[in-house]
Amino acid sequence: MIQKRNPQFQFDTDVSIQMLIALFVDKLLCLIRSYKLIFRFRIPKFLLLGRGVRFFMLCNISFGKWVKLDDFVYLSALGKGKIRIGNNSGIGAYSRVIISSSFNDIGEYIRIGNNVGIGEFAYLGGAGGLDIGDNCIIGQYLSCHPENHNYSSDEELIRNQGTEREGIWIGKNCWIGSKVTILDGVVIGNNCVIAAGAVVTKSMPANSIVGGVPAKVIKNRSSNIFQKTA
Repeated sequence: MIQKRNPQFQFDTDVSIQMLIALFVDKLLCLIRSYKLIFRFRIPKFLLLGRGVRFFMLCNISFGKWVKLDDFVYLSALGKGKIRIGNNSGIGAYSRVIISSSFNDIGEYIRIGNNVGIGEFAYLGGAGGLDIGDNCIIGQYLSCHPENHNYSSDEELIRNQGTEREGIWIGKNCWIGSKVTILDGVVIGNNCVIAAGAVVTKSMPANSIVGGVPAKVIKNRSSNIFQKTA
Protein backbone atom coordinates (compact mmCIF):
# COMPACT_ATOMS: atom_id res chain seq x y z
CA MET A 1 0.00 0.00 0.00
CA ILE A 2 2.80 2.40 0.93
CA GLN A 3 4.74 1.63 -2.25
CA LYS A 4 1.62 2.42 -4.29
CA ARG A 5 1.96 5.96 -2.93
CA ASN A 6 5.76 6.03 -3.03
CA PRO A 7 7.44 3.39 -5.26
CA GLN A 8 10.90 4.25 -3.81
CA PHE A 9 9.88 3.55 -0.21
CA GLN A 10 11.84 0.93 1.76
CA PHE A 11 11.26 -0.06 5.40
CA ASP A 12 14.00 0.66 7.92
CA THR A 13 15.75 -2.57 8.93
CA ASP A 14 14.90 -1.87 12.60
CA VAL A 15 11.14 -1.88 11.98
CA SER A 16 9.64 -4.74 14.01
CA ILE A 17 6.76 -7.06 13.21
CA GLN A 18 4.68 -5.31 15.91
CA MET A 19 5.29 -1.95 14.22
CA LEU A 20 4.23 -3.38 10.86
CA ILE A 21 1.04 -4.84 12.32
CA ALA A 22 0.16 -1.49 13.96
CA LEU A 23 0.82 0.32 10.69
CA PHE A 24 -1.26 -2.15 8.69
CA VAL A 25 -4.25 -1.86 11.05
CA ASP A 26 -4.08 1.94 11.06
CA LYS A 27 -3.96 2.27 7.27
CA LEU A 28 -6.62 -0.39 6.77
CA LEU A 29 -8.97 1.60 9.00
CA CYS A 30 -8.16 4.76 7.01
CA LEU A 31 -9.02 2.93 3.80
CA ILE A 32 -12.27 1.57 5.22
CA ARG A 33 -13.33 5.07 6.37
CA SER A 34 -13.06 6.37 2.81
CA TYR A 35 -15.82 4.06 1.64
CA LYS A 36 -18.39 6.15 3.47
CA LEU A 37 -18.04 8.54 0.52
CA ILE A 38 -19.91 5.99 -1.59
CA PHE A 39 -23.03 7.05 0.30
CA ARG A 40 -22.36 10.57 -1.01
CA PHE A 41 -22.03 9.26 -4.57
CA ARG A 42 -18.24 9.51 -4.73
CA ILE A 43 -15.69 6.83 -5.68
CA PRO A 44 -12.87 7.06 -3.09
CA LYS A 45 -9.92 5.98 -5.38
CA PHE A 46 -8.00 4.43 -2.45
CA LEU A 47 -8.48 7.54 -0.35
CA LEU A 48 -7.00 7.23 3.17
CA LEU A 49 -9.12 9.11 5.72
CA GLY A 50 -8.09 9.76 9.30
CA ARG A 51 -10.52 10.19 12.18
CA GLY A 52 -12.85 13.18 12.13
CA VAL A 53 -12.13 14.33 8.55
CA ARG A 54 -14.89 16.70 7.39
CA PHE A 55 -15.94 18.13 4.02
CA PHE A 56 -18.05 21.10 2.97
CA MET A 57 -19.20 21.12 -0.66
CA LEU A 58 -17.79 17.65 -1.34
CA CYS A 59 -19.20 17.89 -4.88
CA ASN A 60 -16.58 20.60 -5.51
CA ILE A 61 -13.60 18.52 -4.33
CA SER A 62 -11.63 16.09 -6.52
CA PHE A 63 -9.05 13.57 -5.32
CA GLY A 64 -6.35 11.70 -7.19
CA LYS A 65 -5.38 8.15 -6.25
CA TRP A 66 -3.89 7.29 -2.83
CA VAL A 67 -4.57 10.70 -1.30
CA LYS A 68 -4.10 10.76 2.50
CA LEU A 69 -6.03 13.10 4.81
CA ASP A 70 -4.92 12.71 8.42
CA ASP A 71 -7.05 13.11 11.56
CA PHE A 72 -9.44 16.06 11.78
CA VAL A 73 -8.54 17.65 8.43
CA TYR A 74 -11.28 20.00 7.18
CA LEU A 75 -11.82 20.78 3.48
CA SER A 76 -14.26 23.52 2.45
CA ALA A 77 -14.74 24.01 -1.29
CA LEU A 78 -16.99 27.06 -1.28
CA GLY A 79 -15.61 28.73 -4.40
CA LYS A 80 -15.86 29.47 -8.10
CA GLY A 81 -13.37 26.68 -8.79
CA LYS A 82 -12.57 23.44 -6.99
CA ILE A 83 -10.24 21.94 -4.47
CA ARG A 84 -8.10 19.50 -6.45
CA ILE A 85 -5.61 17.18 -4.75
CA GLY A 86 -3.29 15.13 -6.97
CA ASN A 87 -2.14 11.53 -6.80
CA ASN A 88 -0.20 10.33 -3.74
CA SER A 89 -0.51 13.65 -1.88
CA GLY A 90 -1.12 13.96 1.85
CA ILE A 91 -2.35 16.63 4.26
CA GLY A 92 -1.36 16.47 7.93
CA ALA A 93 -3.67 16.30 10.92
CA TYR A 94 -5.73 19.32 12.02
CA SER A 95 -5.11 21.18 8.76
CA ARG A 96 -7.74 23.42 7.15
CA VAL A 97 -8.06 23.77 3.38
CA ILE A 98 -10.64 26.49 2.70
CA ILE A 99 -11.32 28.27 -0.58
CA SER A 100 -13.43 30.88 1.17
CA SER A 101 -15.50 31.33 4.29
CA SER A 102 -17.74 34.20 3.17
CA PHE A 103 -20.88 33.71 1.10
CA ASN A 104 -20.95 37.36 -0.04
CA ASP A 105 -17.66 37.16 -1.98
CA ILE A 106 -16.67 33.57 -2.66
CA GLY A 107 -13.09 32.69 -3.56
CA GLU A 108 -11.35 31.03 -6.50
CA TYR A 109 -9.74 27.58 -6.07
CA ILE A 110 -7.04 25.45 -4.42
CA ARG A 111 -4.94 23.08 -6.54
CA ILE A 112 -2.42 20.71 -4.94
CA GLY A 113 -0.24 18.68 -7.32
CA ASN A 114 0.96 15.09 -7.28
CA ASN A 115 3.26 13.67 -4.57
CA VAL A 116 2.85 16.67 -2.26
CA GLY A 117 3.30 16.22 1.49
CA ILE A 118 1.88 18.91 3.79
CA GLY A 119 2.52 18.80 7.55
CA GLU A 120 0.10 19.15 10.44
CA PHE A 121 -1.85 22.32 11.32
CA ALA A 122 -1.60 23.91 7.87
CA TYR A 123 -3.99 26.65 6.80
CA LEU A 124 -4.47 26.90 3.03
CA GLY A 125 -6.74 29.66 1.78
CA GLY A 126 -7.95 29.91 -1.78
CA ALA A 127 -9.70 33.29 -1.99
CA GLY A 128 -7.46 34.54 -4.80
CA GLY A 129 -6.40 31.08 -5.96
CA LEU A 130 -3.68 28.79 -4.62
CA ASP A 131 -1.47 26.45 -6.66
CA ILE A 132 1.07 24.06 -5.12
CA GLY A 133 3.24 22.21 -7.65
CA ASP A 134 4.17 18.54 -7.83
CA ASN A 135 6.65 16.93 -5.41
CA CYS A 136 6.66 19.71 -2.80
CA ILE A 137 7.46 18.78 0.80
CA ILE A 138 6.04 21.13 3.41
CA GLY A 139 6.51 21.29 7.18
CA GLN A 140 3.97 21.93 9.92
CA TYR A 141 1.95 25.13 10.27
CA LEU A 142 2.21 26.35 6.68
CA SER A 143 -0.04 29.37 6.24
CA CYS A 144 -1.12 30.67 2.80
CA HIS A 145 -3.27 33.79 2.47
CA PRO A 146 -4.09 34.76 -1.14
CA GLU A 147 -6.08 37.83 -0.13
CA ASN A 148 -5.41 41.26 1.41
CA HIS A 149 -7.82 43.63 3.16
CA ASN A 150 -8.02 47.21 1.90
CA TYR A 151 -7.46 49.85 4.60
CA SER A 152 -6.79 53.16 2.78
CA SER A 153 -9.75 54.99 4.33
CA ASP A 154 -9.42 55.98 7.99
CA GLU A 155 -13.11 56.93 8.12
CA GLU A 156 -14.53 53.52 7.26
CA LEU A 157 -14.22 50.23 9.06
CA ILE A 158 -11.47 48.06 7.53
CA ARG A 159 -13.88 45.14 7.40
CA ASN A 160 -16.12 47.18 5.05
CA GLN A 161 -13.40 48.29 2.60
CA GLY A 162 -13.25 45.04 0.65
CA THR A 163 -10.27 42.95 -0.38
CA GLU A 164 -7.71 42.56 -3.14
CA ARG A 165 -6.86 39.11 -4.50
CA GLU A 166 -3.94 38.13 -6.72
CA GLY A 167 -3.36 34.49 -5.74
CA ILE A 168 -0.35 32.43 -4.69
CA TRP A 169 1.64 30.09 -6.94
CA ILE A 170 4.22 27.64 -5.54
CA GLY A 171 6.37 25.80 -8.07
CA LYS A 172 7.41 22.16 -8.26
CA ASN A 173 9.93 20.37 -6.04
CA CYS A 174 10.00 22.99 -3.27
CA TRP A 175 10.91 22.32 0.35
CA ILE A 176 9.04 24.66 2.67
CA GLY A 177 9.99 24.52 6.35
CA SER A 178 7.80 24.66 9.43
CA LYS A 179 5.78 27.79 10.30
CA VAL A 180 6.22 29.52 6.95
CA THR A 181 3.68 32.20 6.00
CA ILE A 182 3.07 33.09 2.34
CA LEU A 183 1.08 36.21 1.48
CA ASP A 184 -1.02 37.24 -1.50
CA GLY A 185 0.59 37.88 -4.88
CA VAL A 186 3.63 35.69 -4.22
CA VAL A 187 5.07 33.42 -6.92
CA ILE A 188 7.68 30.91 -5.72
CA GLY A 189 9.74 29.37 -8.51
CA ASN A 190 10.52 25.69 -8.94
CA ASN A 191 13.10 23.95 -6.72
CA CYS A 192 13.12 26.55 -3.92
CA VAL A 193 13.97 25.94 -0.26
CA ILE A 194 12.24 28.20 2.26
CA ALA A 195 13.62 28.27 5.81
CA ALA A 196 11.42 27.64 8.84
CA GLY A 197 9.60 30.69 10.14
CA ALA A 198 9.98 32.76 6.99
CA VAL A 199 7.29 35.30 6.02
CA VAL A 200 7.23 35.47 2.24
CA THR A 201 5.82 38.81 1.07
CA LYS A 202 7.25 38.96 -2.46
CA SER A 203 7.97 36.57 -5.31
CA MET A 204 11.10 34.40 -5.30
CA PRO A 205 13.02 33.12 -8.35
CA ALA A 206 13.49 29.42 -9.07
CA ASN A 207 16.30 27.52 -7.31
CA SER A 208 16.47 30.00 -4.43
CA ILE A 209 17.20 29.39 -0.76
CA VAL A 210 14.94 31.81 1.09
CA GLY A 211 14.67 32.89 4.73
CA GLY A 212 13.88 35.74 7.09
CA VAL A 213 11.08 38.12 8.09
CA PRO A 214 10.34 39.49 5.59
CA ALA A 215 11.87 36.72 3.50
CA LYS A 216 14.70 37.35 1.05
CA VAL A 217 16.95 35.24 -1.16
CA ILE A 218 19.93 34.00 0.85
CA LYS A 219 21.65 32.20 -2.01
CA ASN A 220 20.96 30.22 -5.15
CA ARG A 221 21.01 26.42 -5.24
CA SER A 222 22.56 26.24 -8.72
CA SER A 223 26.37 26.01 -8.79
CA ASN A 224 26.28 27.16 -12.41
CA ILE A 225 24.61 30.41 -11.37
CA PHE A 226 27.24 30.94 -8.66
CA GLN A 227 29.95 30.63 -11.30
CA LYS A 228 28.26 33.09 -13.61
CA THR A 229 27.68 35.71 -10.90
CA ALA A 230 31.02 35.33 -9.08
